[in-house]
Amino acid sequence: MSLRYHNKVTVVTGGSKGIGRGIVRVFVENGAKVVFCARGGAEGEALEVELNKAGPGSCKFVRCDISKEEDIKRLIDVTAQRHGHIDCLINNAGWHPPHKPTDATTAEEFRDLLNLNLVSYFSASKCALPYLRQRRGNIVNVSSLVGTIGQKDAAPYVATKGAIISMTKAMAVDESRYGVRVNCISPGNVLTPLWEELARQTPDAAEAIKTGENAQLMGRMGTEAECGLAALFLAAEATFCTGIDLLLSGGAELDYGFKCQIPS
Repeated sequence: MSLRYHNKVTVVTGGSKGIGRGIVRVFVENGAKVVFCARGGAEGEALEVELNKAGPGSCKFVRCDISKEEDIKRLIDVTAQRHGHIDCLINNAGWHPPHKPTDATTAEEFRDLLNLNLVSYFSASKCALPYLRQRRGNIVNVSSLVGTIGQKDAAPYVATKGAIISMTKAMAVDESRYGVRVNCISPGNVLTPLWEELARQTPDAAEAIKTGENAQLMGRMGTEAECGLAALFLAAEATFCTGIDLLLSGGAELDYGFKCQIPS
């Protein structure tokens, strides 16, 4: 079997579950040497053991709070010391808070989410770029479809994801002089532990998931593996792409639908 990212050193933030787990798994399956992080240790350590047994690539888990710049620096330093270089950074770690209207959201909550979802991407990129420039490597940022189309009762989250798309384009311009590509993927509904957690906060979790499935033209949610394969495409094969936002949405943004919320 041809390995699509053999021996390429890849850093993945938020890699212990959900979309990040799918990315780590796909990259290891394609021969990459992955260093991934998360705040919680148990899930990351278990994934490290599982994937190293299966190969053909390898992975190393590092406990890291990506809202803290010193933790991000340590993550990049550990990777460089372990492998000598870095070929790819995948910024994925982030959070979707429970839905609530703007009136019920504090400015402090907004600032905290900006730091977690957006500033961490900037900090990780800044730390990794000296290594990526040496290898003419690339960055893949994980945004969200809602960064383009909006979402009800989620203005801070949507703002962070829209900013990721814009930052991707700006950084692609800056880093082109070094041969570094910067792209992003924008998943729509992907069945992850976070999606299931949000569904459980509704009166009927099963109905919430069914509604989520029906939002796509394809009648289902995306998978963690599909997100991993999209990231791998941008890292390994989309060598003439920079500054793009790859929608991974099953057609959720297409066609008209009932959307009016104005009382009659």
